[in-house]
Amino acid sequence: MPRRLTRMEVERIAALARLELTPDEAELFTRQLGDVLDYAERLQAVDTSAAPAGWRPGAADSPLRADERRPSLRPDEAVSNAPDPGAGPGGARFFRVPRVIG
Repeated sequence: MPRRLTRMEVERIAALARLELTPDEAELFTRQLGDVLDYAERLQAVDTSAAPAGWRPGAADSPLRADERRPSLRPDEAVSNAPDPGAGPGGARFFRVPRVIG
């Protein structure tokens, strides 16, 4: 039988992630995270020895385009429509955006 996650472990994980959990949330997450770990353990037990290396579902009929090198925009073209482009040393252009952290 798989080892179950304890409430103390969930509370420690929450503290590391700087999350504050109510007692009800701690109980719920203990159960849910335990179920996720149980499922991951079941997946590890699946025999994949017959699957070719690098195989993934749908790889053969992928609708994605081929990954080929193509010309891209020049830096001045890339920032030409920016509302407030900046200029760095040597005239290097960049997108100026509002500060979002501290």
